[in-house]
Amino acid sequence: MGRLDDKVALVSGGARGMGQSHCRLFASEGAKVLVADVLDDEGAAVAADIGANAVYQHLDVTSEDDWAAAIEVVMETFGRLHVLVNNAGIAEPSPLADLTLESYRKVTEVNQTGVFLGMRAAIRPMIASGGGSIINISSIDGLIGMNNLTSYIASKWAVRGMTKTAAMELGPVGIRVNSIHPGFIRTHMGSSEVMTPEEVHEHLEEYSARMAPMGRAGGPEEISRLALFLASDESSYSTGSEFVSDGGYTAGYPSPGVQPL
Repeated sequence: MGRLDDKVALVSGGARGMGQSHCRLFASEGAKVLVADVLDDEGAAVAADIGANAVYQHLDVTSEDDWAAAIEVVMETFGRLHVLVNNAGIAEPSPLADLTLESYRKVTEVNQTGVFLGMRAAIRPMIASGGGSIINISSIDGLIGMNNLTSYIASKWAVRGMTKTAAMELGPVGIRVNSIHPGFIRTHMGSSEVMTPEEVHEHLEEYSARMAPMGRAGGPEEISRLALFLASDESSYSTGSEFVSDGGYTAGYPSPGVQPL
């Protein structure tokens, strides 16, 4: 028996990184999964590799029409919807003085408006399916501040707040809403023309070794296991909460001069 037997999940940003990891783990635990992304070739390949328990659908999370189409595909293909993972996200680091309005709006449209549209689109299908679980991927940057990330910080704090409000509204109809706050995770998000994925991962490992009590960056699968718990009935009394997985980064800061054991 799988932990998600008889459940249907929609995962935005499912083509790579944490999203791909969520899709694969959910399917391995018995769920039917809609892999949704704007990266059509990569997303279709993930769904094909998973097999009969997954289908791919193009989804720009800033588009109301795309969300309606994705929900329609889920209901036509699988007949119900129990789990939504609002995973799609982007970051465009910039000092505040140089941050353009265009960039700020782009990041908040994906990370904040995309989550709003996803939650809203899932409500009625989930009610019709007997309830469900919405999992919003925020960040440690939805708990603390960080320089050069004003737009990302704004969007991830918003996700945290929307999660709590949605949990209050949707609890009476059997829908739980929680947020996950990953720390430094080895994914493609930090990749750019300046740094390759390998260079990003090396940088994250060096930074985490200095700043996180566990001394390392996390893997996507470690966040997926937390998402699996929230998607499953094991978390049946959890809603409106933040679930942090950051190697201890947000626990505090080390005292000067104190050496580790």
